Amino acid sequence: MKSMLDNVRSPVDVKALDAAALPELAEELRREIVAGVSKTGGHLASSLGAVELAIGLARVFEPERDRILWDVGHQTYAWKLLTGRRDGFGTLRKFGGLSGFCCPEESDCDAFVSGHAGSALAAAEGMAAARDLRGSAEHVVAVVGDASLSNGESLEALNNCSQLKGKVILVLNDNEMSISKNVGSFARVLGKMISGVRYNRVKAAAERMGHKLRLTFLRGAYHRLESTLKSIWLGNAFFESFGLRYIGPVDGHDMKAVENALAVARDDKRSVVVHVVTVKGRGFAPAERNPTAWHGVGPFAIPEHGSPEKPAPSHGWSEAFGEALAAHARSDEKVCALTAAMCDGTGLAAFAREFPDRFFDGGICEEYLVTFAAGLAKAGMKPVVAIYSTFLQRAVDQVMHDVCLLNLPVVFAVDRAGCVGADGRTHHGMFDVAMLRCLPNMTICQPCDEDDMKEMLSLALKKGGPWAMRYPRGKAQDAAVPRVAVEYGKARAVSGEGAKVQLWALGDQVAKAVKVAAALKERGVEAGVVDARFVKPFDAELLARHRAAGAFVASLENGSVMGGFGEAIGADMKFGWPDEFAGHGSAAELERAARFDVDSVAQAISGRIKGA
Repeated sequence: MKSMLDNVRSPVDVKALDAAALPELAEELRREIVAGVSKTGGHLASSLGAVELAIGLARVFEPERDRILWDVGHQTYAWKLLTGRRDGFGTLRKFGGLSGFCCPEESDCDAFVSGHAGSALAAAEGMAAARDLRGSAEHVVAVVGDASLSNGESLEALNNCSQLKGKVILVLNDNEMSISKNVGSFARVLGKMISGVRYNRVKAAAERMGHKLRLTFLRGAYHRLESTLKSIWLGNAFFESFGLRYIGPVDGHDMKAVENALAVARDDKRSVVVHVVTVKGRGFAPAERNPTAWHGVGPFAIPEHGSPEKPAPSHGWSEAFGEALAAHARSDEKVCALTAAMCDGTGLAAFAREFPDRFFDGGICEEYLVTFAAGLAKAGMKPVVAIYSTFLQRAVDQVMHDVCLLNLPVVFAVDRAGCVGADGRTHHGMFDVAMLRCLPNMTICQPCDEDDMKEMLSLALKKGGPWAMRYPRGKAQDAAVPRVAVEYGKARAVSGEGAKVQLWALGDQVAKAVKVAAALKERGVEAGVVDARFVKPFDAELLARHRAAGAFVASLENGSVMGGFGEAIGADMKFGWPDEFAGHGSAAELERAARFDVDSVAQAISGRIKGA
């Protein structure tokens, strides 16, 4: 049977639908999202919560002309389906397919890239200023999650709203979640706004009456009355003090209420915030029960009867780190753990339960978190900041100014370092080495396996000073290398120490280097393998011995070649990620495309050696 979605090829088709058909459209979208993500993996719970909002935006605005910015883009799967990308939805996050985030190269309906939280309102203000300078008339709308609004850049943009001459519309998608549960005073402010019992009773009654009588011509008067009621009962001057008219809270799953509020915001001459309250995971029972677990998922099976359950996560680098840190905290009361809204993702959930007084979640505020850690360290504690590489980028200035300059003992557990696969160009952690190794006092290391990680963490906490320990996404692979205790600044010779080709590999690339050495041997080239262990300081003594023996040195690193480990040691050939933004797909596909897979590396080195 033909579905309603079969007739939706663009926002124009969404506008043409009868309002009575929209709840059915919302249900079809949810089924399509669940079915698609079950095959490709992706960000499920957040997209399910924003379905009615996506429909409302498509109906009220002109997405190919108006500028709609989503913050962040993992809530936009319904938006993709409504804006001409349904046919490609089965390629979501696959190599060469649709991005899992907003992507202007995919569609004019995506006004801005949106992998990191906090940028939408600032970019929207810039677009609004440009619109006014050009004299054009398009609307500019920033759809911001409640967790993103507490980000420093969002608050800076909010602070600037009153300085704007033109109009912007801020749609606040409030589901009381980031990836984990929201924290901080801003979350409490929003909670107060949506929990005023007397206000919400009056508001609900007024909405029911308005819908029943179809008094759409009184929409403006109703919302003016609403503002008065809110001011009396909720004290919602928070947004209005920034120069924004406040509309809401609006039930984000009431299609009529959403469309009505967006239309009022569109027609108002002032800048407006529309506060929409949604449920993360809406319409999919497992995700509603546990939105954190179903935030980002791999492919999963949908049984014919009953509810699907997300597969239990495998024990990987993040979990190994969390266990190792908890062990130190049991014997050292100065050890603290910090994260930026990524308690589960960084493996700290168990630590938080066992040591609640020494666990700190700063929300999506990485700059604040790093300086907070510096304060802890200056006052005698041993803070360990668990943070994804891609998000640490946002706080490099604080690492330099507030940690390295004072030579403070802050350990950065840099998770998801290197290629992250399907999340793509906004989330690859390929640049941390290049950004951090130029900073004085900074130590940078990368473990080859879980045993190395435990030893490196112990050494970092004992030695002190700024320290970054980076490790990739997923499960630690056994590199089958000889056990040698970790010594500060020293590499580990794995094999072929006297060979004329020496492969200096970092962390997860050691196992690949062993395979490259075997492939080179088949090509008649003997190669040794070195587990570098440290980027800074690297093992200059061992490198000097190799150079003195006339060895050809090649480096392998899961990071950017530009400014990376290979440059630090002056390698003759450097293998890693090239000077461009890698796309999305499996790690194996991306490595082949970058000629960074085992065969490509072996072929390149063999050609160089034999051609010399």
